[in-house]
Amino acid sequence: MKLFVDTGNVKEIETLAALGILDGVTTNPSLLAKAGGDYRQILKQICQLVKGPVSGEVTATDFAGMLREGRDLAAIDPHMVVKVPFTQDGVKACKALSGEGKKVNVTLIFSATQAWLAAKAGASYVSPFVGRLDDIATTGMNLVREIVEIFDNYEYPTEVLVASVRNPIHIIEAARLGADIVTVPAAVIEQSFKHPLTDIGLAKFLADWEQAQTVGRTS
Repeated sequence: MKLFVDTGNVKEIETLAALGILDGVTTNPSLLAKAGGDYRQILKQICQLVKGPVSGEVTATDFAGMLREGRDLAAIDPHMVVKVPFTQDGVKACKALSGEGKKVNVTLIFSATQAWLAAKAGASYVSPFVGRLDDIATTGMNLVREIVEIFDNYEYPTEVLVASVRNPIHIIEAARLGADIVTVPAAVIEQSFKHPLTDIGLAKFLADWEQAQTVGRTS
């Protein structure tokens, strides 16, 4: 399963890219607004850092606007993926943009039917939002299970990109269900590195080593 980070913060991306674990990036208008500056320059810089898929989202809600903005985003860098919301105009824009050879990520997926329709329209990625479903007392991972099963049944090339990830448990559940990608806030990736037994074990190894060196120096 590939790991994307969900952020518009270039410093966060630099840090994670240096670890060698990052496959791509997803952004949205809110994340880019927090980053500040020219969004085109930010997206270009991210593409150069990651050398993998980078989703940039349209802000238009009508077909013509999505098409115009989608083409503009795709022109920033060959790694750019155009992100469109799941609406009728969004699906129509997905069909048009994918027909032009552009990669499209259909976002705000909350049902398997929506994912299926997006795949039929040529989406490269569909983004089910598991955390937001959990928030309304619905198990978000059940949606991932349904989408993976449908896409496998009919051999759709569309990749399942699990989004709205809130914790490391979501990451493991997505991997066990066979999702292609998980996109995660930097803070959740940081959580994934931590385990109290790792910290305790490392501290003991270092303490034992220091003790051995002290004995060696005094003998």
